[in-house]
Amino acid sequence: MNKAFTKESEDEEELDDSPRLPQGVKNYITPGGYQRLKDEFDRLWKVERPELVKVVSWAAANGDRSENGDYIYGKRRLREIDRRLRFLSKRMDNAEIVDPAQRGECDQVFFGATVTVCNTRGEEQTYSIVGMDEADPGRGWISWISPLAGALLKAREGDVVSLQTPGGLEELEVVEIRYEML
Repeated sequence: MNKAFTKESEDEEELDDSPRLPQGVKNYITPGGYQRLKDEFDRLWKVERPELVKVVSWAAANGDRSENGDYIYGKRRLREIDRRLRFLSKRMDNAEIVDPAQRGECDQVFFGATVTVCNTRGEEQTYSIVGMDEADPGRGWISWISPLAGALLKAREGDVVSLQTPGGLEELEVVEIRYEML
């Protein structure tokens, strides 16, 4: 396809579907979450990108690039890696690392807390309040700016908090609060 009919933006970050930080909000992150971002950055920068550059260079040396799949898809993947590297770099530069294990004994819910709650049906669930970049609902890790975390913040053991859900208002009792390394 002729390049005149394709649009390649230099600033492709708008295509990134990663969560955006709200205006004026710090990027809090646990030490483990920061290390995972750093590990991904290092893997992309030191392993995947150099291997892909070799493939693209080899494909470019083969001649006609207009119908060379290795070259076309390699360049596309290279742009994706570079976009992810820029994103990770910005997130790490703006990260404010908060170690929940350093908090010690605390009877209130703050960033980094692992909280066990009980709903009105008697079902207990445990959530860890973490940064946006490390949220994983399947593991019970929720972002500190999520509605659930917002309802739990500053609560103490025995407190009942209200959470507005699509199914209506739900009341949760805080059963246990602990701070541990995530």
